Amino acid sequence: MEHQSQPERTHAAPPHTAYLTALIDAALEAHQAGRLDAAESFYREALTLDSAHTGALHYFGVLHYQRGAHDIAASLMSRALKLDRHDAACWSNRGLVAAALGHLDEAMICYDQALQLQPDFADAHNNFGAALQAQGALPEAVEHYRLALASNPMLLDAHLNLGTALNKLARFDEALACYRHVLSLDPASAEAHFSAGNTYQARGDHGAAIASFEQAVALRADYAEAHVNLGSLIGKLGDYAGAESHYRRAVALKPVPTHLVCLGGSLGAQGRLDEEEGFYRQALALDPHHADAHQNLAWLLLKRGDYKQGWAEFALRWRKTDYEAIAVPGVPEWRGEPLEGRRLLLVGEQGFGDHFQFLRFASVLAQRGATVDLCVREPLLPLVERVAGVRRAYSGKPDGEYDFWVPMMSIPSCLGLELSTIPADVPYLSADKAKIKAWRKRLGAADKSARKVGLVWAGSPTFGNDRYRSIPLSDLSALRGLKNVAWYALQKGPAHAQLAAAPPAFSAHDFTAGLNDFEDTAALIMNLDLVIAVDTGVAHLAGALGKPVWLLLPANSDWRWLEARSDSPWYPGMRLFRQAVLGDWVPVVDEVAKALHDGAH
Repeated sequence: MEHQSQPERTHAAPPHTAYLTALIDAALEAHQAGRLDAAESFYREALTLDSAHTGALHYFGVLHYQRGAHDIAASLMSRALKLDRHDAACWSNRGLVAAALGHLDEAMICYDQALQLQPDFADAHNNFGAALQAQGALPEAVEHYRLALASNPMLLDAHLNLGTALNKLARFDEALACYRHVLSLDPASAEAHFSAGNTYQARGDHGAAIASFEQAVALRADYAEAHVNLGSLIGKLGDYAGAESHYRRAVALKPVPTHLVCLGGSLGAQGRLDEEEGFYRQALALDPHHADAHQNLAWLLLKRGDYKQGWAEFALRWRKTDYEAIAVPGVPEWRGEPLEGRRLLLVGEQGFGDHFQFLRFASVLAQRGATVDLCVREPLLPLVERVAGVRRAYSGKPDGEYDFWVPMMSIPSCLGLELSTIPADVPYLSADKAKIKAWRKRLGAADKSARKVGLVWAGSPTFGNDRYRSIPLSDLSALRGLKNVAWYALQKGPAHAQLAAAPPAFSAHDFTAGLNDFEDTAALIMNLDLVIAVDTGVAHLAGALGKPVWLLLPANSDWRWLEARSDSPWYPGMRLFRQAVLGDWVPVVDEVAKALHDGAH
């Protein structure tokens, strides 16, 4: 958050009477001492005597700004400026009020006016920088912060703001230098430690980030934002109980929707589903349009199998920027209208697994009479072009003339989808026949008695629950000695390096260097008998191809796998193996080993 300078104070205009002078002096003294009620009384009496006293109007406006009454503050300061347009401090403070009202263009006009009157006005430069930064004009903001510091090197807010802007520009070392400078001037600055924590986290130094956030809350126990950021970071690293503790502290300090949603999410990540719901509903009571609260509540309801309410909530998941990023300008979003003879664009969203899972709806909508196009992530082409009912698929900016568009994951809410009506006819994806044949030849003559099993043990490390979703390959060692099983690595990404130290049973059939895209992966899967995977896109791909899939799930599994089932209504050929205790894969691996030994499908 940008730090704006405190409202500036200038000397009042010459009083008309000695008594008026005494009133203004008393008001300023009380105001500066933080005795706002007394100051208000003095300002009111002064304005009763002289309703055009610019100093009283200005500082009474400052008082209202400090109390959050921004509309009144704006009115008072504007009156003062009509009477005296040469008061740089009043222009700067009027800018602060405009910024607080969300009128950033007006704020910058005010700051510019202040700087024309006083070019070396440090606070005005700092505040101008904050307004520019709020609009994303980071290089320009940096310039104003530097001008502020040239005029006043001791202005700590400008150092902090400069660091924040440099952090957003990924100039991490320079940002940290700003915070170190602040701490050299004020070692007890919780804000500097907090900002340093954000920078360390941005550059991936989690240990230093945690230490900085911990220092911030040690210096200021009521620093709600530091508790939230510390909780979010340790939660991403898998310490959900620790995250819960910090979120509870933040909620106690500031029970705002974002903090309530974070607390609910930390409980859900621990499998405490009954406890999390209340926090989402509290958040929505405060802000009925809070996107994250709707999304988390939707995930909870869907996991419970309450598809009617769950999909309705999920349709409200959008943050404005996320929606605008995929919306098709000038084309209405489809919300369930008749589709006969209509041109409909399905726009993919979220991860590859989500794409594979929801591509099934293309044929459903085509059967309703729509001409269906797909706009999806580029690596999915041309695999998705073969989906039944799809006229064409492309990536990038949506083009063409359409009657409607729809986010792919909003289709269930438009259809009124229930568990019993999930379209689960597989396969609805198909691999390229020439590639299937090429892979069959590449695999060579295998032992026909051996069951060919593809293996994926890890997902993307950037996924929030990856610590619990993924499995170290060494934890699957109980599978390596099974007779009549030939393991085929399907693992891509950083976790593939674990094969180097793996026993030959896992590394003997490693063709991942030839898996250049999902087309290759799909063709290889079609030459296998079974895929065993953690919850990744490959599991969805195999399921959509109609291949048997055994899915290994953590105790805090995703919404789409419901709560206790060992099968999936989305993929008829899928079997679920679930943890009972978060982080404990031993019983799951033993169950898989037994099922393989027994020849289960």
